[in-house]
Amino acid sequence: MASGPVARVLVDSPLPQLDQLLDYRVPARLADAVSAGVRVRVPLRTGGRIADAWVVELAGRSEFRGELSEVQDVVTDVPLLMPDVWRLARAAADRGAGNASDILRLAIPGRYVRAEKAWRADPGEPGALPASGRAIDGYEPGRVERGLAEGERMALHADPRTVRLPSGTWVGAWAVTLAEAAAHVLAHDRSSVIGVPDYRDQEQLQAALGELVDPRRVIRTDARQSGRDRYRAFLDATGEAARIVVGNRSTVYAPAARLGLIAVFDDGDGLQSEPLAPGVHARDAALIRQEQSDAALVFIAQTRSVEVQRLVEVGWVHDVPLRRGTRPRVVLTEQQPAPESGGARIPSAAWREAQEAIAQGPVLVQVARPGHAPMLVCDRCREPARCTACGGALAVPRSGGPASCVLCGTSANGWRCRICEGTRLRAAVVGASRTAEELGRAFPRSRVVVSDGERPLVRVDAEPKLVVATRGAEPIADGGYRSVLLLDGERMLLRESLRVAEDCLRWWSNAAALAAPGAPVFLVGVGGAIGTALATWTQPAWAAEELASRRALRFPPAVRMASVVSSRERLAEGLERIRGIGGVDVLGPAPVDDGLERAVVRFGYAQGAEVAAALKAEAIRAATERRRPVAGRRPGRPPTLRVRMDDPDLP
Repeated sequence: MASGPVARVLVDSPLPQLDQLLDYRVPARLADAVSAGVRVRVPLRTGGRIADAWVVELAGRSEFRGELSEVQDVVTDVPLLMPDVWRLARAAADRGAGNASDILRLAIPGRYVRAEKAWRADPGEPGALPASGRAIDGYEPGRVERGLAEGERMALHADPRTVRLPSGTWVGAWAVTLAEAAAHVLAHDRSSVIGVPDYRDQEQLQAALGELVDPRRVIRTDARQSGRDRYRAFLDATGEAARIVVGNRSTVYAPAARLGLIAVFDDGDGLQSEPLAPGVHARDAALIRQEQSDAALVFIAQTRSVEVQRLVEVGWVHDVPLRRGTRPRVVLTEQQPAPESGGARIPSAAWREAQEAIAQGPVLVQVARPGHAPMLVCDRCREPARCTACGGALAVPRSGGPASCVLCGTSANGWRCRICEGTRLRAAVVGASRTAEELGRAFPRSRVVVSDGERPLVRVDAEPKLVVATRGAEPIADGGYRSVLLLDGERMLLRESLRVAEDCLRWWSNAAALAAPGAPVFLVGVGGAIGTALATWTQPAWAAEELASRRALRFPPAVRMASVVSSRERLAEGLERIRGIGGVDVLGPAPVDDGLERAVVRFGYAQGAEVAAALKAEAIRAATERRRPVAGRRPGRPPTLRVRMDDPDLP
C-alpha cells in the first residue's frame, strides 16, 4: 500500500476502460503545484505514452499495493476543474453510458498561455452587485421570485412579444424575463448559468442583461469566440465573484460561485442536443446539476417540449403560467370560410394583408429551406419525389429546364411515384432565394432581404421591407413585424421524424412571437390539432396530448431509448446480458453500414441507471477483449460497440 501524497486523476482519453480514477504518486518537486482541479501529465503503461489528466482529489495513501507511477508534469497549476463541475460531469457521463473525460472536454476550453498570464496579472474587477433585484414581470406577483429563493424547478410560459429596452434595442420578452431572474439572483450574491440555442438568442439576452446589471458581471462563452477569449472567460468564471454566465448548450457545465439559477431557453431546439459523445442533452445536464445543488431551475420557451411536459405531469417541474392574456393573432388559411382552389402558395387574404402591412413596416415570410431550386413531390399523393438512380431529391435547376436529381444530376424524365404510380410532379417547397425573387417581382417597390444559414441576420430595422427567412433564422424586427406569413407548413410536416410536429409548432411559434401586437400571422396549408394549438396559443395542451399518444405507443419521452451499434456477433452477446434486466425490451437488430447492425433498447426511467451501467460494461468489454489470431491474417482491431442513450436520431 503506497503512502502519499497521491493524486487521483482522470485520464483524458476516449477509451471506456480508462474512465476511472487512477492513482499516481506526487513527486516532491511537484508537491506545491499539484492540487485538486489542475491539469497534469501522467505516464500510461501501454507503449510508454504520456497523457493529459485531471487531478480530481489528493489522498494520503493509495489502496494499490504495487509501485505507483509518478505524475510527470503540471500543465497549469490553476485549478480549472471545480468540484461541482466534476460531480456534474461524472453523473452526466454515467447517465449517458459514456466517459466523464468527454464531458470535461466540452466543459473546459483548451489552455491559452498568454490569456492565463494576463488573467494572473489582472484578474479584473467584477463590478458592483445590483442594489436589489427588479420584479419579474408578467407572472403572478412574487411567484417566480419565491421559486428562485427556494431552489424550485419551474417551467415558465414565455411572453410572446418583442419589447423595447431603455437603450432602444428590441428583444424578445423572454430575454427580459431571464435577465430579470438572473439579476434577482445576482442581487443576493449568487451566480446564474443560462443556456440558449444560438448566438441570436445570446445577443438578445445580453442586451437585456446590460440594462439591469454591471456588464463586468456577465460572462459570455460560446463557439463564436476566439479560443483565447473563451479561455479568459472561463478563468473569470472560476473566481469567487458571483457572475451570470451566458452561452450555448455547454454553458450548463460552466463553473459558477454560489450557483443560484440554472436556466435553459427553448430546450426543444435541436441545437440544445449535444452531438458529441456521450450526447447528454443540455436539459438533462441542467436537471442533474440542479439536483446536485440548491439552485433554482427554469425552463422557458414559446413552445413547451414534450420532455418538459412529462416533468410537469409527474410533478418534478412546476408549471408557471403568464398572468397576462396576450398572444399573437394567428389565422389558419385552411379554416377560412371560403378556401381557395388551385393550391396557391400564398392565399389572397394573406397576400392582401402583406400588401397593406408592408406600407407600415417589415413583413416576415418564413420558408422551409434555403436556396433557389424548388423541391418536388408527387402531384397525386404528395410523396417526396426521389431519383430512381440514387434516391436523391428531385428539384428544378436554377437555370431552368427539366427536373433532375440534386445529387447525381439524373433527369426526371419517365419518373413514376413508387407509392401511387403517379407520373406528375409539383413544387412543394421553393427555396428562400427563389421566394425572394418571386416576391421582389410581386412587390417591385419594396426591398427584399434574405436571412438563412449562409446569410444570417440578427435584427432588421422598422423600415418597410420583405424579410424572407428559413425556419430558425428569422431576425428580430424593431417594433415587431407588421405581418407574418408562415409558408411551406405542409412540406415541413412531411419530414420523417418522431419530433416533426413538435419541431414545426416550435418554428411557427417562435416566428409568430416576432409579430407586432395585433399583427396577423398566417399559417398556410396546415390545420388540425397542431394548427389549432398555434392559433389558440395552447402549446402546453398540445404537448400533453402528444405525450399521451407517445405513452400509449411507448415512445420517448414516455420511456427512454438507447441505440447500440456493433458487429452482429458482438451485438448479440451484449444484448443477451441486457435482456436480463426487468422492464427492458430490445427492438432489432437491423443492418446499418460497414457490416454493423443497430439495436434499440427501450426501458423505463427507473431502469435507466442499471441499463446505462450494463451498456457501459459492454462497451468496455468490447474495447478490451482480445480476438484469436487467424493463420495468415494480421490481427484485427477488437469489435467496437457504440452506445447512444436517448438517441435523437431514432425515428
